[in-house]
Order: sequence, then structure tokens, then C-alpha cells
Amino acid sequence: MAVATAIPRAGDAARPMTSAEKRVIFASSLGTVFEWYDFYLYGSLAAIIGAQFFSAYPPATRDIFALLAFAAGFIVRPFGALVFGRIGDLVGRKYTFLITILIMGLSTFIVGILPNAATIGIAAPIILIVLRLAQGLALGGEYGGAATYVAEHAPNGRRGFYTSWIQTTATLGLFLSLLVILATRTFTGEAAFAEWGWRIPFLVSVLLLGISVWIRLQLSESPAFQRMKDEGKTSKAPLTEAFGQWRNAKFAIIALFGLVAGQGVVWYTGQFYALFFLQSILKVDGYTANLLIAWSLLLGTGFFVVFGWLSDKIGRKVIILAGCAIAAATFFPIFKGITSTANPKLEAAIENVKVTVTADPAACGNLFNPVGTRVFTAPCDLARDFLSKSSVRYTTAAGAAGQPTTIRVNDTEIPYPQGGNVEANKATTAALQAAGYPKAGDPEIVKMSNPFDIFRPQVAQVIGLLFILVLFVTMVYGPIAAMLVELFPTRIRYTSMSLPYHIGNGWFGGLLPATAFAMVAQTGDIYFGLWYPIVIAVATVIIGILFVPETKDRDIFADT
Repeated sequence: MAVATAIPRAGDAARPMTSAEKRVIFASSLGTVFEWYDFYLYGSLAAIIGAQFFSAYPPATRDIFALLAFAAGFIVRPFGALVFGRIGDLVGRKYTFLITILIMGLSTFIVGILPNAATIGIAAPIILIVLRLAQGLALGGEYGGAATYVAEHAPNGRRGFYTSWIQTTATLGLFLSLLVILATRTFTGEAAFAEWGWRIPFLVSVLLLGISVWIRLQLSESPAFQRMKDEGKTSKAPLTEAFGQWRNAKFAIIALFGLVAGQGVVWYTGQFYALFFLQSILKVDGYTANLLIAWSLLLGTGFFVVFGWLSDKIGRKVIILAGCAIAAATFFPIFKGITSTANPKLEAAIENVKVTVTADPAACGNLFNPVGTRVFTAPCDLARDFLSKSSVRYTTAAGAAGQPTTIRVNDTEIPYPQGGNVEANKATTAALQAAGYPKAGDPEIVKMSNPFDIFRPQVAQVIGLLFILVLFVTMVYGPIAAMLVELFPTRIRYTSMSLPYHIGNGWFGGLLPATAFAMVAQTGDIYFGLWYPIVIAVATVIIGILFVPETKDRDIFADT
């Protein structure tokens, strides 16, 4: 039987949270747990998934296709926001985000039983991509529904606190996925895990789905939407009303560029680009890098609720924009601090070793390759691509017309001939290591021997710097759900808030790691990719100050 709820009022803000309200938050948050459980599963197992479903291609190409299938889920999120946001404003919050979690959960489960390419050929990768698209579409409606549903149950004066609980579930999804993967690997062994054991984490997700659906079936409709529906005031055309009328559309644009774009890049820099930076640039082993991020998230997760609660006291806007501004001002020193602590030899080499690629400018192309699908053939491009993937800071010098490409490491010059890059790479690696660049697995690179190996100074310092990045994440993300809900009227709230949220997080944020590394590859500077989140965060601060209204004191039930 559905739990009935009344319209919350301002006087309710002083009372404790009721058991029914706790159930609303718990049920709504489970969808976000599912989102992050699947996110980390797919990200952690991308290499295995590539081998299973793209086995007809060379290993490097498999990884590219696996990552593109992963990215597809981000790209379609805004379209899911339009589809399910419209349904949510027409039919209701409860049933719409019941549908979205069913689609998300079943898609994750089906990946676990999907035959691989060796069994059903080209159909396997096609079905995999379709499942990723379905997940992305459902996710486009899931978060907006959960945030709207919780906010419309919360009393005036406590929406920041109530909705911030949804944001904490990313950590739970991370730990759940890591726990299931680790347990499965231990039980099956590495060989069996790569062959069939990887399916188990996807299959056990059906338990989480069953619990989520059962709990959501017990809930009633949002009180604000139910009253509006009873009074016959629901929107007949939510998309047209939300985005076809300037008085509403302008707030969606303001929300995107004055709030969510900056929030998205700060969030993805603090969690996902930080992980990428540790593994791909600083050459920290995957086990250690994931544990470092996990500890920073564990220490920082409570601050989502702290900043959500604080936004009820001093305002949402000031906290979100302050988080963007502080992050933009400190990203460079924090990431340089991570480098000097996690891989001190690399930091010293970057400062002291001069590496120059000299080539005919006409023979050097553009290395910007955010989706990883371009194949380089010119020696100048191959040389620079090799150096960037080796975390080497280099500059490019213009040579004479027709001059062969060379790499100079201090006083050592290595020819980089057409088609001869394997030997040239070996010679370059030897010269770099002789000059001071660390070898793979260098003992000075941070390494954890077990999950609780956190008290050595090097490990503790890296976790501390990562924790600061997570703190920025909690500042910008903790209050964002409440603010987006408050910006839009009830009749089009689900539609209006979902689109800017998923463009900001799915596109600006989700594509950040690949774009930032493409900027690193193009310039030869391991920190250059940070300009991507910094510029967007600063733009958000300026636009937010000028155009975004403060919303914490709005009565969202007054417009029903």
C-alpha cells in the first residue's frame, strides 16, 4: 500500500525527519546507487568488455570501442531527460522514475547474460551499445525524478539537507562495485574472471533492482504533483512550455551555464580525472589509484550533507559558486602537489629534463583526439603521441622544410624515421630514463600494499590532496539538486531541471577526462588539460553571479 504524504510546510523545518521521509530519500537514492554501481563496473572492466565484445579488432581498437560504448551512455543522457522529464510532468514523478530504474537495472543485468562476439558475432557489440544507450536514456530521467520527488516531499527550509542525501550514494555505488569485483576475482581466480567471472557483478545487480522496485512501489505520488493533478493544473505540453517559452527557457540556459556546467567539471575533475591522472599520467598502478580515490571519497562523502544543510542556512548559490571559484584557483597547485608526492622522480624530470621534437611544421598535424579513434602515421605526430602517453613534457620546434623528425632529450638526439617508431621509442625511453624520468614500477611511485595501508606519509599526503578535491565536489554538488528544483515551477519542473543537469554533467563533465588528456597530448604539458575545467568553472562563476537568483527561500508548493 502506498504511503500517503501531506504537503510539507515551512513550520515542518524544525521537526525531525519522519520515517516516511527517510523512506522517500532511501528509495530515491537507490537509483543513484545503481547508476554509480554500473558506472564503476563498466569503467573497471572496460578492458575485459572490449576483449569479450570487440574481439574481431586489435587490442588497442577494442579498448577504443569499449570506451566509446561507455561514452554513448553520457551522450544520450539529455535526450533521456527530454523523454522522461516530459512523462514525469504529464503522468507523475513516482511512476516515471519507477520505469527509469527498471530500464537501468535490466540493462545492467542483460550485459551479464549477453553472449560475446565469439558466440553471436557482430550482434554482440551492437546489443551492448543498445544497452548502454538504454541506460543513458533512463539515467536522463532518473536523477531529475529522484531530486524532484525528494524535494517535493521536503519541508521549506530543509530541501538542501534532504536532497543532499541523494548525492552521497555515488560513494556507496563505488564501494559496492569494488567489493563485488574483488570478491568475485578472489573466488574465481583471474583467468576464470576474465573468461566468465566478470559477468557475476552485472548479474548480482538484479538483487539491487528488486529491492529498489519493491520499495518504490510502496511510495505515494509527490504531494505537490498530486495536488496539482487533482486541481487539473498539470502541463499539457511540458517540452513546449519549458523550452518553447522564453520566460521558462531562459532559466534552463542560466541553470546550465551559471550552475551545472561548472558543477559538472569540478565534480568530474575531482573524482574521475584525478583517477585518470594518477593512472595514465603519474603511472600509479590501478589497484593503488582506485584505493586512493576510494579513501578520499569515504572521507569526503559526509560533506555532501554538510553543504546541503548549510545551503538551507546561507543559500545555495554562494556555496556552489564558491566551490567553482576555489577549485579553479587551486587545481594547478593541487595537481602539482599530487605529482610531487605520488611520483617525485617524474616531477623532477619534468622540471629538469628538456625534451624537444624537431620537425618540418608541414609534417606535424593536430593531436587533439578526445575519443581515441584517430590513427597517426606521420613521424612528428607519432613522436609527440608517444611522449604524451609517456607523461613527458616536451616542446615542438620548427625544422627546415623536409627535415626528418628528431627527438632531443637534453643533449641526446634520436631520429624518428617514417615507420621506424618501435626502435625509436625504445631509444627515446632509454634516453629519458638516463636523464631522470622514472621507469615503470619505480619504487618511489606511491603504492598501497592493502586497503588499510594509509598511514605512511606518502599515501596519507596523496589521500589528503585528493580529499581536498572531493571537498570541492561536495560544495558544488551537495546543494545543486535543491537549487535546480527551486528554479522551475512544479508543472514543468521534472522536464526543466533534467535537461541542463544532464548536459552539464553528461557532456561538460562526462567527456572531461578524454578531452583534458587530448589537450595534454596536443601541448606536451601534463597539466594543460586542467584549463578545460578551470575556464568552464570561471565562466560559471561569472554567469552565476550576474544571472542566477538565490532560491533557498522559495516556496515550491505555492505554484501548485
